[in-house]
Amino acid sequence: MPPKLEDIARATGFSIATISRVLNNSDYPVKPSVREKILETSQAMGYRPNQSARSLRTDRTDTIGILVDDLLSPFTPPVVRGIQDYLKKYNFLSLIVNSDWDPEQERAGIETLVSRPVDGIIFVEYSHLATSEALAQSNKPAMFVHRLFGTPIKNSVVPDETYGASLAVGHLIDLGHRAIGYINGPADWHNSKERLLGYTDTLAKHGIQPMVEWIQPGDWEVEGGYQAARSLLDAPIRPTAIFAANDLMALGAIYAIQDAGLRVPQDIAVVGYDNRDFTAIVRPQITTVVMPVYEMGWIAAEMLLKQIADGPEQHDEIKVQGELVVRDTCGADEAQKTRPGPQRSTSPRRVLLHKNPDS
Repeated sequence: MPPKLEDIARATGFSIATISRVLNNSDYPVKPSVREKILETSQAMGYRPNQSARSLRTDRTDTIGILVDDLLSPFTPPVVRGIQDYLKKYNFLSLIVNSDWDPEQERAGIETLVSRPVDGIIFVEYSHLATSEALAQSNKPAMFVHRLFGTPIKNSVVPDETYGASLAVGHLIDLGHRAIGYINGPADWHNSKERLLGYTDTLAKHGIQPMVEWIQPGDWEVEGGYQAARSLLDAPIRPTAIFAANDLMALGAIYAIQDAGLRVPQDIAVVGYDNRDFTAIVRPQITTVVMPVYEMGWIAAEMLLKQIADGPEQHDEIKVQGELVVRDTCGADEAQKTRPGPQRSTSPRRVLLHKNPDS
């Protein structure tokens, strides 16, 4: 049988009231030495709080809902990991619902979550506002992470796309490039507009006026990047560098340059955006801008828990800045290249897979 408060009281010599205050994290003052002894003893005895009883007392469940448009998106899992890593610090759990880019499923998902014992909801990589009468009536706090379209809204955490694009273009300018082509995403996407703004503003700050032919439309895919790069290669003045608005199009641009008999980065430098996993394993390795997805999830969870503790509040949109990862496709010196960082999940997995279960 799991230990009760009475068992811990007998083991420590403190009153049941004191044991309860410590284990329920009460604001009632308790000496640090007493708190430490109670926590150590309760842990050693295998004490686990009754979450249902605690929820009835506090009207909180220490559980949040996470509503995502697509669990298979390459950006959703690291956002969710950032959320869950922050929640873990405070013993919060999460329920994840996938809506498959379907407004009806989204509405049903919201209704499902608000009818369950969750203290708040985080919307991940949403393409629209995700409002519903059920959410409004529930008065539950909500946060939005990495919204893909539209104007800024309250209580949202998004990447600073303009800043990220300026990092890429500024780096190419620092390497001596003045003729810099740009492959954009679909024109109606919000992040396409922001990255294009970062490209044009950074050129303007350095007194560079891009040719019309240096800005080509893309579609976020390898083939779109390939075709756009072919158009850049046929421009009246061929660019000496290309900034692609995502890594897949950067890869397509590299293929187009190579198929034209040119070399990357010796003849044309290339920089991508997002820092997808493949950018570190293709040859040449792709210089790119990090999409700070993990950090955005962490911040969104932090903001939501603050609202749960203090009450719903309207915060201005938070923009999170990524960083430039310098690899092989831009022509930078070895000393300028970014050292590989620690892997967040695959290393422990490799250890587990190669572990002898009989040892």
